[in-house]
Amino acid sequence: MREAAAGHGAAAAPGGLAQLLVSLQLSDSAFPTGYYTLSHGLEGYAQARALDAERLPLLLEDQLLHGVGPSDATALAHAHRAAAAGDWARVAAVDTRLDAAKLSREIRVAATRTGRQLLSLADEVFTLPGTAAYRQIVQDGGAPGSQAVVAGVVYAGTRVPVAQAVASDLFAFCASFAGAALRLRLADHRQAQVLLRRAAPVIEEATREALGRDLADLGATVFAVDVMSARHERAEARLFAS
Repeated sequence: MREAAAGHGAAAAPGGLAQLLVSLQLSDSAFPTGYYTLSHGLEGYAQARALDAERLPLLLEDQLLHGVGPSDATALAHAHRAAAAGDWARVAAVDTRLDAAKLSREIRVAATRTGRQLLSLADEVFTLPGTAAYRQIVQDGGAPGSQAVVAGVVYAGTRVPVAQAVASDLFAFCASFAGAALRLRLADHRQAQVLLRRAAPVIEEATREALGRDLADLGATVFAVDVMSARHERAEARLFAS
């Protein structure tokens, strides 16, 4: 009976279900990479009293289209393709370029801290040869280990398609952004869910652009966020690491 049930389930399951489950796990805010310690610039804005609930969706849209989309999401797409081909030198080159594109020291440190945590977790959770190989490169100083690049390696190793990987990571960013807004009392739980839903078409747009962007065009133009990050790094008291 169990075999029959298993067979029925296998026949009924849509293709790519295993990859979908990986995406859900990695984009879950409970996945312990340290993303919950990041405010993505929000605490700096809150300290400057320069943001309210009404303008929150506009800041998130700017971050997706002009910040993490052109930088992290683009790097993830290139790292995913390189890792799938086993080109670790290319992955390291993408990683180095992404690290150099982050103007704020605080943001760079946060990206490598969460990326290295993801590398460590991936070895334990997914046991992928590729993540073990890349972790050694990072440990040897051959690459910074930025979160987006490491995510690309993990998604490639678990055979999650590149478009799904980019969209999942962008959603994880949005979920973390919304969580930070909640803790900073810039939004309530209902507003946070509305924020996430309204971000869906922006995530789609940012994903399409990231998939088609050349590595030479990787970069971000959210200078106000960089300024807020620099102020936040020197603040006397902070709730978030960045």
